[in-house]
Amino acid sequence: MVKNKLVLVDGNSVAFRAFFAMHNVLDKFTNSEGLHTNAIYVFNNMLEAILKSENPTHMLVAFDAGKTTFRTEMFDDYKGTRSKTPSELMEQLPYIKELLQARGIKNYELENFEADDIIGTMSRLGQSEGFETVIVTGDKDLTQLTTNNITVAVTVKGVSELEKYTPDHVLEKLGVEPKQIIDIKGLMGDTSDNYPGVEKVGEKTAIKLINEYGSVENLYEHVDEMKKSKLREHLINDKDKAFMSKKLATINLEVPIEINLDDTKYEGDNIDELIKFYKEMDFKSFLSRIDTTSEGKNESKINFEILNNDNIVEILNNKKTKYLHVEVYGDNYHLDSIIGVGLGTDDKYFVTDDVSLLTNPAFKNWLEDENIEKNIFDLKKTIVALKKYDINFSGASFDLLLAAYLLDKNSNQSDFGTIAKNCDISYLETEEEFYGKGAKRALPTESKELYRFISFKLNAIKELKDKFLNLLKENSQDSLFDEIEIPLAKVLADMEVQGITVNAQTLLQMQNDLGKRLEEIQKDIYEEAGEEFNINSPKQLGVVLFEHMGLKPIKKTKTGYSTSVEVLEQLELISPVARDVLKYRQISKIQSTYVTGLLKVIQPDNKVHTRYIQTLTQTGRLSSIEPNLQNIPIRIDEGKKIRKAFLPEQDDWEIFSSDYSQVELRVLAHISGDENMQKAFKDNYDIHAHTAMNIFDLNSVDEVTPDMRRKAKATNFGIVYGISDYGLAKNIGITRKEASKFIAAYFEQYPGVKKYMDDMIKFAQDNGYVETLMHRRRYLPDIHAKNFSIRSFAERTAMNTPIQGSAADIIKVAMINMQNVLKKNNLKSKMLLQVHDELIFEVPKNEIEILENIVPKTMDSAIRLDVPLKVETSHGKTWYDAK
Repeated sequence: MVKNKLVLVDGNSVAFRAFFAMHNVLDKFTNSEGLHTNAIYVFNNMLEAILKSENPTHMLVAFDAGKTTFRTEMFDDYKGTRSKTPSELMEQLPYIKELLQARGIKNYELENFEADDIIGTMSRLGQSEGFETVIVTGDKDLTQLTTNNITVAVTVKGVSELEKYTPDHVLEKLGVEPKQIIDIKGLMGDTSDNYPGVEKVGEKTAIKLINEYGSVENLYEHVDEMKKSKLREHLINDKDKAFMSKKLATINLEVPIEINLDDTKYEGDNIDELIKFYKEMDFKSFLSRIDTTSEGKNESKINFEILNNDNIVEILNNKKTKYLHVEVYGDNYHLDSIIGVGLGTDDKYFVTDDVSLLTNPAFKNWLEDENIEKNIFDLKKTIVALKKYDINFSGASFDLLLAAYLLDKNSNQSDFGTIAKNCDISYLETEEEFYGKGAKRALPTESKELYRFISFKLNAIKELKDKFLNLLKENSQDSLFDEIEIPLAKVLADMEVQGITVNAQTLLQMQNDLGKRLEEIQKDIYEEAGEEFNINSPKQLGVVLFEHMGLKPIKKTKTGYSTSVEVLEQLELISPVARDVLKYRQISKIQSTYVTGLLKVIQPDNKVHTRYIQTLTQTGRLSSIEPNLQNIPIRIDEGKKIRKAFLPEQDDWEIFSSDYSQVELRVLAHISGDENMQKAFKDNYDIHAHTAMNIFDLNSVDEVTPDMRRKAKATNFGIVYGISDYGLAKNIGITRKEASKFIAAYFEQYPGVKKYMDDMIKFAQDNGYVETLMHRRRYLPDIHAKNFSIRSFAERTAMNTPIQGSAADIIKVAMINMQNVLKKNNLKSKMLLQVHDELIFEVPKNEIEILENIVPKTMDSAIRLDVPLKVETSHGKTWYDAK
């Protein structure tokens, strides 16, 4: 028989601890209605930990009913010095009680008594019934309740760490028995609860006296026998205070509670209520943890049959078959295999792990027919995965992944299960939950588990499709979805499958050359330092620079001196060692990350096939991974040379580059409507020189020096990102005062830009989001944050997102149009890469002149702005030569 275990939680104490455990990030924890949720969040974490570690059969959370209790009747100033409970915590207490109800945990309060008294009474009731009892609190005063059957767990760090008090631990830690804690409090008082005790008696003296006399009562029976001293005098004078304080400290064990042990029986979460509560609080991480196996009612609604050669034709001929899922095992669909396929109607699903069905002619025709509606998750992955079976997938009209991304940029989740849980579907596991993590990752042992998983995915697509399409329409994002993101996924799939040729020999030669270069720099560093040490060890470098060489430390860390890039950049003008270590680190990173990194990912076709992540950034920019071809360093020569390894697939072809010029500034000129900036672009001025003339108060562009132009360029682009005078000063090496003048002069020259920025902040404050020219939204939950730094970042984001996001949309449209133009003109040229504002092609020599004509025209016309877009093109034998 399982022994009954009762867990009693001091609700107010733990809630207070929970609130202050994450008080420093208070403004990060608000739900969509603006309710602060940090205390609720941490309280729930504590509940989960307690439920897991204690496995209670009974549980109760007790709360104070109010400030007036029998103790305030005894002593008016009881707890009188406590500061007012923060309103941000007060507003959360009712929701903590809602949380408890959803978790199936009883909560209780009683007028005129504190939570301590309820807990004390219930603990003794449990003890009388043979229960094992654990009390959870942030208040050590409750350790007086400890017995052989009652353990008091006191929060040590926030609420994540608990120290368990048994009678032996109380004696060891506090030096007295549990029942004597009230005697100690009677003598020393309590500054927290504001009762007095005896004057000049502190904890050590109180413990000494109680160890000698056993109790306050026995002490006062023998006080006259004590030798005359100030202590004896204080004890006699404050006798009434001592007895009152002991009574105030004593937890009432006989409170007239109206509940019994049966009322506290714990039977687990109320799943429906808990899911609803988590959604209201925007607790997506808690939603993802809910045990999906308890959602049996959802599973029973999902019917599936096995897809096979006998029924596939009939299913494909059914016009109601419109849901498709292709399951790929692994993260990199270029390398990983399809392990299952599912088809669905509105009421039934057909699944298989026999991927040879993909070679069935009827299935291939269905998958390639662009006139047959198909609703899926992750179009790009589906296209690439099916390409391995010589299937040119077509007909996708809805992609759940892309829709979810457009509707909530702050989520940027790509896991199907996570998206489903964020959208109120709790039955679908995440990839990690289904397959396992790390070394434990494995295919399911039974086919029916995979069938169920694929069926759930098909069902989630069906459940969310109409909801998402309606939301996109409400947000005026249906065109963005249909005309940009869906077509772009197809373009990106083509580019990824095509890949780009990489000459491994060029990289191997670079690896060798860079190795020698690193040896030379290492030798220089040792000579300059006068000793040898591990250059890659920040600790050893710090000792060399700041102890052996006597340089003045700029910043310290917990482990010693900081040798960050920022620190070394401040030292490089006075220390050749700092200068050369910076160079060493740069080249070492190029060597390991880019040269060696690229060699690892060259496929048997002598190409790298990067994956473009379409749903990651909050601005709409594409990201490139495995390998990341967007971050190849080009500011130093060693980095630029990496591009020499990138070649066209055929010997008589060339690499062709086309690059938008200053696209973000042109977008800014359009969005802001600033006449001066628009005129500069319309008249084809050098915008940076134009800005420099005003900042430096010059009469002619001829007076602008390269350094002036550099500073003006930094100001132009800095303004786009909402840069401060501090940030600009740091970027271009001027004083903060000078930077402030630069920014003021900039806004004087372009007043429309300042108005635009103010308008964008106001729009974000009123609406909670900003959007691009094509209605790509970015939600800004921190725009009303009380914390200045957090709010300021949200304001800068409000200014920048419409510019950077519109620029991202423009190049996406350009890519779609370019792919159409290449196909329409039956050109052999292939679009291979997108790197920020640049498109890379491989082109037969006889098509170069054609591309020099059609690429700028196509890219220039991607969108109509009030200023012209400008595209620069170049070509060469390698990517390096083309640039």
